[in-house]
Order: sequence, then structure tokens, then C-alpha cells
Amino acid sequence: MELRYLWLLCCCCCCCCCGPGAQTATPTPPRGRHPPAAFRESLNRHRYLNSLFPRENSTAVYGINQFSYLFPEEFKAIYLRSRASRFPRYPADVQKAIPNVSLPLRFDWRDKHVVTQVRNQQACGGCWAFSVVAAAESARARAGQPLEALSVQQVIDCSYDNYGCSGGSTLSALNWLSKMQVKLVSDLEYPFTAQNGLCRYFPASHSGFSIKGYSAYNFSDQEDEMAKVLLTSGPLIVIVDAVSWQDYLGGIIQHHCSSGEANHAVLVTGFDRTGSPPYWIVRNSWGSSWGVDGYAHVKMGGNVCGIADSVSAVFV
Repeated sequence: MELRYLWLLCCCCCCCCCGPGAQTATPTPPRGRHPPAAFRESLNRHRYLNSLFPRENSTAVYGINQFSYLFPEEFKAIYLRSRASRFPRYPADVQKAIPNVSLPLRFDWRDKHVVTQVRNQQACGGCWAFSVVAAAESARARAGQPLEALSVQQVIDCSYDNYGCSGGSTLSALNWLSKMQVKLVSDLEYPFTAQNGLCRYFPASHSGFSIKGYSAYNFSDQEDEMAKVLLTSGPLIVIVDAVSWQDYLGGIIQHHCSSGEANHAVLVTGFDRTGSPPYWIVRNSWGSSWGVDGYAHVKMGGNVCGIADSVSAVFV
């Protein structure tokens, strides 16, 4: 198959998988950078990544996806925009004790029907908002209310300590939601536009959902404790090093997280310890065509991709 055909196929897949608003999902490459050059670089990178651990049948597989037309620095500049926070990682007034519970071999909050469908942040660097809102949606459903998509755009536009589609901090957003008792409205009322907008305010009488607080942890050497919090507090917001996720197709990510910095916010919905290696089940915000139906599987133990460094739980 000619490289040109592969390139066109990749572009078409990217555009078609984004759903409504797909025309804004594919950023224009900078002038002077020829997209096929980025694609050829991606093919070489895939071959290299897939050749490193040939005897590990369950290891991650890397290949052509909707990001193969981007150079790594372009991918990072657009999609990896989670930032560090000025707020303390351990807010003493809301920290919850970790319960002593037995861990099952497998658990996934999707099986409890409290996790909404995977979304697509498109070319908006709002992963921080998507992960926070996804956690709030699950907290709302766990509290007995209907499972409903809440407004990510409201958080992007109104969270004043963040930078909208130019990046943000999950802890800053959680602090804002908790301190201001913001009522998140439905996604239908305040739909996602994939760009920054003016904050829309609603009267106090308007219906919406507010979180009561959040807890934040560092589980770098205590992933079993992290699993206990997941079981008792719902899906967890985490910040990971996702540089190599540009090329991820499936399998269990055990290696290749090498940038040394946390740059992308995602949601851990469960874990699976039935095989070797055990892994976390991680919901992303790059559409359902990415990874395993929009999810990644990341090895439990060893703090792979920094998945246990910055963990937050929402409670109501």
C-alpha cells in the first residue's frame, strides 16, 4: 500500500470518528511542516516501540491512529495540557481515611452503570476538565441520580484558575467546584464547542449538580491503597505521562513512559488482576476510536506512567 493512501486513510479515520463538530477536530499542521513527513516518522516510531519487548504477549501495541499525522511535539502541544496546581495535594479539611477492604480480582465502575460514554476533546487541551467532569458524573450516579453527561464546556469557560483549552489543573478545578459550590448543568444545556468561550451564568434556582468536596493523594508506592479508594469512592482522576499514548492501539502499557512529567488527565474506572500483569482500566478523552474503545490498560504496580502520583476522588 502506498504511503499516500495510508496517509489519506489515516486522515479520513480521524475526521470521521469525531462525530458532531468534527471539522474542528483536526488541527492544521504548521506551515512548512509536511504531514507525510510526520506520518513517516510515526511509522518508524511504531516499528521501534513494537520491537522492544517482543516476548511479552500482553504488552502494549503501537500503530496508526488519528494522531499519526502529528509530530510528537505537535501532539504534546495540542493534547497534553494538564498542569501542576498551586493548591495543596492534601486538603486537610476534606481528606478521607482509606477504608480497609478486600480487593476483588476484577472491578470496573462501568459494570455498575455509573460511567458515561467516552468523549472526544478534539483539538481542545481540556483533558483536565474532561476528567473532573467525568468523575462528577459518576459521583452523581453513585448518589442515586440518573447517569447524565454534564457540561465540560462550563468548566472550561468558567474555572477561573485555569486556561480553558490551553490547559489547566484538575486540583484547581476541583477546588473551584467545591469552594464555590458550582452547579454543573447538563451537556445539552451547555454543549462542548472545542474552544474557549465566555462563561455562561445560571441563576441560583437553576437545577444542577454540585460536589461536596474531594480528596487528593499520592499513591506512588501504594497502588493497593489506590485500588481501595477506587472501590469505595468511585472512579479516580489521575495525571499521567501520556507522551507515548500518541501511538497506543491496545494491550497493557508497561513501558515507554519516559518524558518524566505528568501532562495528561484521565479517569481510572477499574482494575483487572486476573492475569499477568494486572492493570488499571483508564478512560481517556480522545474519542472511542482511540485505544481500547477509548480506554487504555496500564500495568498495576511500579507506578507506570506516573499513574499513582497525583490521584483525586470526588465525593458528594
